[in-house]
Amino acid sequence: MKEAKLYIEKNKDRFLNELFEVLRIPSVSAQSAHREDMVRCAEHLAAALVEAGADRAEVMPTAGNPVVYGEKIVDPAAKTVLVYGHYDVMPVEPIGEWLTDPFEPVVKEGRIWGRGADDDKGQLFMHVKAFEAMCATDSLPCNVKFMLEGEEEIGSEHLYAFCEENRELLAADIILVSDTSMIGMDTPSITCGLRGLTYMEVVVTGPNKDLHSGLFGGAVANPANVLARLLASLVDERGRITIPGFYDDVRELTPAEREAFNRAPFSLEEYKQALEIGDVEGEAGYTTMERTGVRPSLDINGIWGGYIGEGTKTVIPSTASAKVSMRLVPDQDWKRIAELFEAHFKAIAPASVKVEVRALHGGMPYVSPTDLPAYRAAERAIEESFGRKPLPFYSGGSIPVVSGFESILGLKSILMGFGLAEDAIHSPNESFGLDQFYKGIETLPLFYKYFAETE
Repeated sequence: MKEAKLYIEKNKDRFLNELFEVLRIPSVSAQSAHREDMVRCAEHLAAALVEAGADRAEVMPTAGNPVVYGEKIVDPAAKTVLVYGHYDVMPVEPIGEWLTDPFEPVVKEGRIWGRGADDDKGQLFMHVKAFEAMCATDSLPCNVKFMLEGEEEIGSEHLYAFCEENRELLAADIILVSDTSMIGMDTPSITCGLRGLTYMEVVVTGPNKDLHSGLFGGAVANPANVLARLLASLVDERGRITIPGFYDDVRELTPAEREAFNRAPFSLEEYKQALEIGDVEGEAGYTTMERTGVRPSLDINGIWGGYIGEGTKTVIPSTASAKVSMRLVPDQDWKRIAELFEAHFKAIAPASVKVEVRALHGGMPYVSPTDLPAYRAAERAIEESFGRKPLPFYSGGSIPVVSGFESILGLKSILMGFGLAEDAIHSPNESFGLDQFYKGIETLPLFYKYFAETE
C-alpha cells in the first residue's frame, strides 16, 4: 500500500477541495425545501465515484431521497466490501450560533468547519478518496460496492425497502461504515456497539383556541404546563426512566464487563470543562462512560407551544408539543418501547387535556463481535496507521439502519469511524480535523489489504 499512500500525499489538497464541493450542497433531509439539494448531492457523489474508478455508479430512486450505488469488481472470486455512508446532514439551526457559514466550508486552526464536515460527508468522502488511491495505484485487493443514502438523519425510512429489493445487488462479505468516532487520535478505538433509538412526538391539546391567561388562567388547563409536568415525570430523581416495563429487556453487564468497559481513558474533569458544565447527571450507580454507552436514556429534543416571539403575549396556548428520543441498549426493541411510551404517556395525562402520541422513527441496538475477521483487519489497519492497538468501544450514538442490514442482508458491519467528540456533530460549528480526514484516507486501504488476507 506504499504507492497508495504516496498517491494520497500527492493529492491531499485536491481531495480537500473536492470535499468542499460536497459540503457546499445543503443536503438537509429533514427540511422539504432542500429536496432538490438532496438529488443534486446524490448526482455529485455518483459522478465522484466514477471519477475515482468505479465501474458503474448511479442514482437510484426510492420513495424518499435517492440512494447512490456504485461498484468496482476486480475479481468475482475476491472478497467484497460494501461501503455504507449518508450524504444527508442535520439542520443548521440555530443559525445565529454558527461562527462561519455552515455551507461555505473553511479551514481554521487545522480543522474543516461546516455542516457535514464530519457527519457524514467528511467521513464518507474518505472512502471515496481511499478507493481512488487504490484504483489509481492498481492496489485494490477486494471488490467494492458503495451504498450512500440520503435519509440517515431522519431514520433511513426508505433504505430498508431498498435493501429488500436489491439483496443480490448488495451482496457482500462485510459492510464498512465510517459514521462513528474514536476515543482520541492518541487513543484510537473501534466502535463495537451502538445504542438503538426510539423517537417520539407528543401533542397536548387543551382549549379549542388560545385563551387570555388573565380571564382563564387558573381555571383551564394550560397544555404547556401539563406537557412540562408530564415530561418531567418521565425520569425520576435517580435518573431512572419511569415508563413501566422500560427496563424489562435491558441486558445487564456483569461486574467483569463493567470493569473492562471502564478501562478506556476518561477524565470527568476534562469532560465537564469541555462542555462548560458544573457537574454531570444520569442514572445513579453508573459512570458517565456507562451512561453514554451501555445504559438507556431519555431526552427531550424539542419543546414548543404558545407565544415565543419578541415582547409579550399573555395567552394559554391551545396546544403544546415536544419531541422525545430514547436511546436503547441490547436487547431492547424500539417498537415495543414506542408502545410502552405511548401507553404510559396517555395513562398519566389528566382528563383536562387530550394527548396525541406518535412514533416518528427508530432502530435496534447493534453489536459487532470483536472476533470477526473484518474486525481484526480493522484492528490491524488502525494499529499500523496510528502506532497503537485500538480499543473496542461502545458508542452512545445510533445508526438505526445498521441492525437492519444484519436482518435484511445477513451482513455484519464494521464501524471504523474517525470522528472525535470535539467535532460537534449535530450542533452549530461542526468541524473535522484535517489530521482525522487524511489519517482516515491513509488507514482505509490498509483495511482492504488485511481483510483480503483473512480466511
